[in-house]
Amino acid sequence: MDFILNPFVTLLTWLYATFGNNMVLAIFVFTVLVRLAMYPLMARQLRSSIEMQQVQPKLKEIQEKYKNDREKLAQEQMKLYREHGINPFGGCLPILIQFPIWAAILGAIQFALATTPTHLLDLSGRLLIPGLGTTIPLDNRFLGMNLTQPPNLQQIPAIALLALVAVTTWYQMKISMPKPQPTADGKPDQAAAMSQSMTTILPVMYVFLSLSYTIGLSIYILVSNLISIVQTYIINRQRKALQEKMELASVAIDTKNKAKELPVAVKEKDKKPVPQASRRKATKTK
Repeated sequence: MDFILNPFVTLLTWLYATFGNNMVLAIFVFTVLVRLAMYPLMARQLRSSIEMQQVQPKLKEIQEKYKNDREKLAQEQMKLYREHGINPFGGCLPILIQFPIWAAILGAIQFALATTPTHLLDLSGRLLIPGLGTTIPLDNRFLGMNLTQPPNLQQIPAIALLALVAVTTWYQMKISMPKPQPTADGKPDQAAAMSQSMTTILPVMYVFLSLSYTIGLSIYILVSNLISIVQTYIINRQRKALQEKMELASVAIDTKNKAKELPVAVKEKDKKPVPQASRRKATKTK
């Protein structure tokens, strides 16, 4: 883990020294850089969930049709995924990759802020840029709060920070998850409804996480949520534009096909039936 942790500790300490020994500003910029680096993973995860949502109606039809034949059901599902170019596990890989990054970020904040005497002694050995050791120890105070300690519920800034963590987490989840669509029988989709329930569960989890670790981590979560909201808006706008293009292309194809079929229909309509008497006369002439 040190191959990820040490660069993060070095970057955070360098940002602290660069921005006038301001740890909160250093965490803010550090979070922006990390989120920008992780943006392709987040975009891939969101697009994968969007693609899966788009094929849900067809997937439900297949599940209903082959509910008694698991082998055929699996074959038809994979066929549907191939036709639409979807990897059913495409959204899982970005999540798994983020776990060690999260662990490294937590460790970087703890070591950079020197939450324990051991971290303070170990910090200089983790810095990869010569000369950064002169900044140790780092200033860990902000608005009367100790950034190395969990939030103190007797301090108003700490309560406000926890509230912002909860609200931004809820809103970020809300805009990133599609609304649950009813199934063919009119009942709500249970899987989608369960995903929606995460908008309530995850903010509570993040608040408990913030209460268990340092205020520095709470600041990282808050800034990360704000950046995620912006990134989600960008991805949703790109998705909307792509859907509009696909709809226009579909309408153009339908119009073109109808235009091709129209002359044929007109010709068939213009054909007049030959009277029976004329047919007999023609037969006698022959």
